[in-house]
Amino acid sequence: MIKLYLPKFWYRREIISYILLPLSFVYRAIIGLYRLYFKHFPSIKFPVPIIIVGNITVGGAGKTPMVIGLADLLKRQGYKPGVISRGYGRKSSGSIVVTPESKVEEVGDEALLIARRTLCPVLVDKDRAASVKKLLEVYHCDVIISDDGLQHYQLPRYIEITLIDAEFEFGNGFCLPAGPLREPISRLKSVDFIVRNFNTKSSLSAPSGEYGMVLEPALFRSIKDKTITKTADDFKGQVIHAMAGIGMPQKFFKTLRQLNLNIIEYPFPDHHMFSAADFSFGNKTIIMTEKDSVKCEALAHDNFWYMEVNAKLDDKFIEGLLSKLKKYPSSNPKKVS
Repeated sequence: MIKLYLPKFWYRREIISYILLPLSFVYRAIIGLYRLYFKHFPSIKFPVPIIIVGNITVGGAGKTPMVIGLADLLKRQGYKPGVISRGYGRKSSGSIVVTPESKVEEVGDEALLIARRTLCPVLVDKDRAASVKKLLEVYHCDVIISDDGLQHYQLPRYIEITLIDAEFEFGNGFCLPAGPLREPISRLKSVDFIVRNFNTKSSLSAPSGEYGMVLEPALFRSIKDKTITKTADDFKGQVIHAMAGIGMPQKFFKTLRQLNLNIIEYPFPDHHMFSAADFSFGNKTIIMTEKDSVKCEALAHDNFWYMEVNAKLDDKFIEGLLSKLKKYPSSNPKKVS
């Protein structure tokens, strides 16, 4: 039985969901007032387009692979993208430029992974507007990608991309705390692109008005020596200890099973900081997510591996995104509606 770190009642309507529903109404009212404030008191403007990658639910929907995929796409198109992130889970404060050599404790696992995979300027700061300003002044970026921040209305945005997990979607349809929604489903009407993450399924076919994304397992890389790689076939016949500290660890385990690997599951909370005690089962083969691997480099032995995945984006989504970017600045930044 897979252990979930998100409340199970968020994904079906139970008595506790209805007990908490009055608090959801209060939450929705607060969110509404928050958006109304920034509708009448617009945020600061910047001379470059800002792309928000977010979701309206709690839990992993594929934001990090999307940010990495977007940064790589924009670089290929001749842009100079920069990435801003709050650096969730870090033990530091203030503004920090993330480099491939940064310590995960100081910048957070997602920001470090993005910096390593994209080699773009990445900056973590609670003040996202200050992050944008610094990326423009120091690195002269011509487009900014915000890792999360859909609900951070102080930050202006030219393009909003919202990710939906194709399997879990909107849970029971209730806002926090009765359900997993950060904002009502009606919020999707005002975003530019709705991207449905099918995880590792091969189909990109999404419902009308949406676009598809799949995560393609590329290879398995040694955490201790990243120049050493393997394929799924190299692990056949072994018992794999699969570890995941992400929003939906069961999706990672499902992917490994689809690759015909024999696994024992070890789910952890999202952004879990691993310690030696988490690997007390002896000298066994361990496979984890790439996001988790950046937190385990000091603990890694020769039997520690991570699965590298790449986001495959719908061609129509790419075409629509690039078309909208080419229209900037003739189109004004999005206003809070």
